[in-house]
Amino acid sequence: MEYISTRGLPGAPTASFSHILLEGLAADGGLYVPARYPQLDEQILEDWRAVLATAGYSTLAQRVLQLFIDDIPADDLLGICRRAYTTEKFGRPSIVPVDRIGDGPLWIGHLSNGPTAAFKDMAMQLLGEFFEYELARRDGRLTILGATSGDTGSSAEYAMRGRDRISVYMLTPAGRMTPFQQAQMFSLSDPNIHNIAVDGVFDDCQDIVKAVNADAGFKAAYRIGAVNSINWARLVAQVVYYVALWLRVTTRNDQRISFAVPSGNFGNICAGHVARQMGLPIDALILATNENDVLHEFFQTGVYRVRQGSEVAATSSPSMDISKASNFERFVFDLLGRDGARVAELFGERLARDGRFDLSQTPEFAQLADRYGFISGSSTHADRLETIRGLWENNGVLIDPHTADGVHVAHQWLRRVNSPIVVLETALPVKFAETIHEAVGVVPEVPARFAGILDAPRRVVELPNDPEAIKRYIAEHEPAG
Repeated sequence: MEYISTRGLPGAPTASFSHILLEGLAADGGLYVPARYPQLDEQILEDWRAVLATAGYSTLAQRVLQLFIDDIPADDLLGICRRAYTTEKFGRPSIVPVDRIGDGPLWIGHLSNGPTAAFKDMAMQLLGEFFEYELARRDGRLTILGATSGDTGSSAEYAMRGRDRISVYMLTPAGRMTPFQQAQMFSLSDPNIHNIAVDGVFDDCQDIVKAVNADAGFKAAYRIGAVNSINWARLVAQVVYYVALWLRVTTRNDQRISFAVPSGNFGNICAGHVARQMGLPIDALILATNENDVLHEFFQTGVYRVRQGSEVAATSSPSMDISKASNFERFVFDLLGRDGARVAELFGERLARDGRFDLSQTPEFAQLADRYGFISGSSTHADRLETIRGLWENNGVLIDPHTADGVHVAHQWLRRVNSPIVVLETALPVKFAETIHEAVGVVPEVPARFAGILDAPRRVVELPNDPEAIKRYIAEHEPAG
């Protein structure tokens, strides 16, 4: 399996999985994608159904991932997956359970039972094992530079903490995360973890990561890598739970289901797109946004319009307070027939100049829903409160505000989607206690592993919204060469 850049021209060099694992962003500013998507058939699906039933999630992960990875031996890949997905880390042997809501068509796929109580653990625990394996093979080191709107940071830091060959520098938007999210990150005392609060919003943090990666000399000297979902390894790990959830909800290999996915940076739902392109029987991919509805606007109108920082609302589902969806480029690459030059123009020159592009009149946009299954909706704070309250009072189910966005938008499409809908859980309610209390009048229980976390000492530095300031900070703490 070879990988290409979303901005590459025909005939451009390809790269292996192990290469793109450590590189993260492509040199031309694009994102890596497989040169082709592996295709599923009836026999593969039947084999996977048996594997999940008898050998469990980690073995299923190895089977799915080996379709995308041919430069890691199968036995080594199985060991990586078994170390990533353990009952100790995820609380249950099933790793990814799924429950039906009452007797209706909605289900919730539980992705948040990992170390930091967020779905990001599903990919990040695997990524940590991948990094350690590959760095040991190369006798190398890696400096991870990441950005978080809430959950990516803690998931990455918990997955990388204590790993001798890895340092983590995580950028956070100052004052934009919940107290629990901040405490999860800033309370870590591991010397390889560095928290940096940036004066700006998540999009500013993400722009800094891309700017530092664009400095080829600095990137090489300090071995800069990525844990955000611009890293293909993060995204392909998420394909696995789409397969697992499909297997757990269906009884036949031709049975189709839909997924409702809270989405800010488009990584989670992009994994669903990949699974659908592979041939997993997915009906609709229902994209749910909060008030920061850049993606919903595109799927409704064909216009992708990036907001300025001052336009990005601070909401009660803060991990989705994003207006520049990095992974959206991967989907547009497929939508436009994998035309790298066209993608480079749209996401490079056009966005830099106009802050928007318009595909509404293209034949590709006209066939978007039929060919790719995407539909969308948005949610408000009032919608989230009503949804949380309704599920709690009627079903005894407590969900976080992001998952509530997904449930609310799924309800909007119930009459037009003729298949079961699995809402992908984003996080446990404990991470958003203030909103939960507002909705239902109770404070969610704090898992024992997080006892006292809000009162723990904090380790975080404040830096300006400036890539050069971030590079200087890294240079002060990391050896070059």
